[in-house]
Amino acid sequence: MSASEATPKPESADADILLYRLQACPFCERVVNKLDEYDIDYHSRFVEPLHSERDAVKRVVGARTVPAIIDENTGVAMAESGNIVKYLDRTYGGDD
Repeated sequence: MSASEATPKPESADADILLYRLQACPFCERVVNKLDEYDIDYHSRFVEPLHSERDAVKRVVGARTVPAIIDENTGVAMAESGNIVKYLDRTYGGDD
């Protein structure tokens, strides 16, 4: 493994994908891993752990759950790690 593979890439402030997430959330990490796999620039917005405090997420995707993404390239906003991973595979995965 090279040094570049071992070191997480820095998040871009002008990234096209915004990821709403929690610290140490395994579902959020699943999405982060997929974004890194496809070398997609993204910006993380860490949200409050209490559901009642996640109004910003609810305004975007209609629920207070995380992870949630907004893809400025396609206009897609969605929650649920499984759905996000499938979306990233379809949209950015290429012709595997």
